[in-house]
Amino acid sequence: MVTEKVLITGAAGFLGSHLCHRFIREGFSVIGMDNLITGDLKNLSSLSDNSNFSFIHHDVTRHIKIEGNLNYILHFASPASPIDYLKIPIQTLKVSSLGTHNCLGLAKSKKARILVASTSEVYGDPLVHPQVENYWGNVNPIGPRGVYDEAKRFMEALTMAYHTYHGLQTRIVRIFNTYGPRMRLNDGRVLPAFIGQALRGEDLTIFGDGSQTRSFCFVDDLVEGIFRLLFCDYSLPVNIGNPNEITIKEFGEEIIKLTGTKQKLVFRPLPVDDPKQRQPDISLAKKILGWEPKISREMGLKITYDYFKSLSSEELNKAEHKSFDSYVMR
Repeated sequence: MVTEKVLITGAAGFLGSHLCHRFIREGFSVIGMDNLITGDLKNLSSLSDNSNFSFIHHDVTRHIKIEGNLNYILHFASPASPIDYLKIPIQTLKVSSLGTHNCLGLAKSKKARILVASTSEVYGDPLVHPQVENYWGNVNPIGPRGVYDEAKRFMEALTMAYHTYHGLQTRIVRIFNTYGPRMRLNDGRVLPAFIGQALRGEDLTIFGDGSQTRSFCFVDDLVEGIFRLLFCDYSLPVNIGNPNEITIKEFGEEIIKLTGTKQKLVFRPLPVDDPKQRQPDISLAKKILGWEPKISREMGLKITYDYFKSLSSEELNKAEHKSFDSYVMR
């Protein structure tokens, strides 16, 4: 029996590493690729001795060469946190444009199926709630988030062009807020920011009045949805996320209760173009994938909190509070 081979870009990142582990467990031969600009090889350390896993240190914005057969590509290379994509805006634009073009070209040459990682940010600050796949979004192309939002919108357009013009087998997942082990404490997203602040004895910073909403999906649920999407027969975008909506203020209060700390919530001005609402409509995923999240926020937060508590004090203190002062929190 020939083992099927999958290339996962962004393999050393939060989501990419979880996907590598899942595909190894499923019996695939996995090639992980990452330029390590935001990823960390320690996320893949448990796979280093696995004969079915190999790693290539490479920037996907340059030509990608893979020897031999290739059955699937999962393109997850991209900065995904506000701190990252506001610090390296050009690289963020290039990885979802040039990088996607290279991955699509590789898929075409190998006759491989490709799944690209889009985002709920394509909806911008939505005027439709909850967000459904046929909503076109409300995005500011020249705002501070435009480097990420528009890059992902271009990624979707380029992927569909390859699908319709070349007949390439493509899949597009629109990922909503996701959390779990291997997130970076200082990546600017709201959950690690809150937990990091609580563990350091700092007050929890909320931008705006805390009435903006988010919907948090545990990473194992997300990976299951992505896995099912890759192997289904559907080429248009699909939302994958948890529709259980909560305000940021309520979420901060949950974190304080979880950590058993006595910090208070402090409020700062809302950054430019920060979405007021974020909630996926997952009717399509339920219909075509038979998928919906299974892990409760209570359970997922406990697993994630235990992971962050296991970090060394040195790692914890690297994520300084000032890192979050001027960035949008997702």
